[in-house]
Amino acid sequence: LGATKMDRPEWIAIDPQGWVYCTLTNNSNRGQPNQPAVDAANPRANNSMGHIIRWKEDGDFDAAAFQWNHFVLAGDPANERAEAKGKVKGDAFGAPDGLWVDARGVLWIQTDMSTSAMGKGDLQGLGNNAMLAADPRSGEIRRFLVGPVGSEITGATATPDGRTMFINIQHPGESPSERSDPANPRRYSSWPDHRPDGRPRSATVVIRKSDGGVIGS
Repeated sequence: LGATKMDRPEWIAIDPQGWVYCTLTNNSNRGQPNQPAVDAANPRANNSMGHIIRWKEDGDFDAAAFQWNHFVLAGDPANERAEAKGKVKGDAFGAPDGLWVDARGVLWIQTDMSTSAMGKGDLQGLGNNAMLAADPRSGEIRRFLVGPVGSEITGATATPDGRTMFINIQHPGESPSERSDPANPRRYSSWPDHRPDGRPRSATVVIRKSDGGVIGS
């Protein structure tokens, strides 16, 4: 069919204007021997940082073409490797994964850097996985929160009034080998309880502003 091989597609979200967003988390094999070459939709070899692509079909399901562009090429401008610098209008990030558009049209991005790669190579300056807020109109992206050590932030929703947000923290304390250590489960984290006899656990976090206002305002 001639379909384009993409760089690890993950989540999809649709904004109020009808743009469909898709996270492409990463693909270190892009451009390598016997692997897919760089192309218009996937413009970077050894794509360690990932990107977000978007398209719009204008409601014509029989159309043979549609509008599309790169919403953002994730990366860190301080990175020495040109392909990892990205084109982020705001705070640096890598490995976009979770996506959600709230009632105001804010695009929320959640990252999924693997614990085996976190803090190393191209990802060295990015810290833990994070959640960021993006303005689809201006392209500005700002970090909203950072997850515990060894965790992934995945999934988000809010109450109808936008004043309470719910997000999930998955596998906190995961080791760099991505395997648990039954003999010492608290080696990397004891979040969220921080009990001396506890262990890290996934959890849903409830977020409210101190003044009770709309989240992200």
